[in-house]
Amino acid sequence: MIRYPDFDPVAISLGPLDIRWYGLMYLLGFLMVWLLALVRVKRPGAAVRREQLDDMVFYGAIGAILGGRLGYTLFYGMENVIADPLSLFRIWEGGMSFHGGLLGVIVALWYFARRIGRGFFEVTDFVVPLIPPGLGAGRIGNFINGELWGKPTDAPWGFVVDGTARHASQLYQALLEGLVLFVCLWLYSARPRPTMAVSGLFALLYGIFRFGAEFVRLPDEHLGYLAFGWVTMGQLLSVPLIVFGIFLLIAAYRRGDDVPARA
Repeated sequence: MIRYPDFDPVAISLGPLDIRWYGLMYLLGFLMVWLLALVRVKRPGAAVRREQLDDMVFYGAIGAILGGRLGYTLFYGMENVIADPLSLFRIWEGGMSFHGGLLGVIVALWYFARRIGRGFFEVTDFVVPLIPPGLGAGRIGNFINGELWGKPTDAPWGFVVDGTARHASQLYQALLEGLVLFVCLWLYSARPRPTMAVSGLFALLYGIFRFGAEFVRLPDEHLGYLAFGWVTMGQLLSVPLIVFGIFLLIAAYRRGDDVPARA
């Protein structure tokens, strides 16, 4: 077993200002999106030009932060906001929803695509392979915060937290949603694919990875299991992603309009 190091969630204190690891992980995620986009934009037929990247990252970051926080409030933490309305703005303390963040990014990219005169799925096919490293960084932020632990385990890689060995579900998700998803999308989008196919693969694989990780991750205490003693809110929200991903892939290949990879 591995003893959890009990990290200090504050990375740097500058007088009254505390800079937390969780917030730094978000900044790292946005930085990785920008750096990877600099590589992808050089590909023939890229949906986004170099001079448009800064706007793309800005809109995406705003959508992710606002959507993630509002989604968490709606899906997981409404009672916390009712008790402490200012908690809605303290994103550095944690409490972000991927599914809410995804909806926020979708709205932001829809607006961005209209501004640059490109199709929505042309832009999303360009963007989605850039996202997984940021998701992985966010899960590492969860690990540093000591939140979202998994169920008790006797596996040698379990982390001892408050006297109990638990699955580090944050690190499992960082591996699946960060590294594995990134490799799959990066390689898949390296060749010409029909429009919507890359976006569809992202939705399908993320939904599957998140659904599976929920089997070892403890549900939020105030929600518990929603049905059958095992269904969680994360799984419930992931099912539409899986279905939507399958739909996009089928629709993309039925159209058969192979184009240079937009990612």
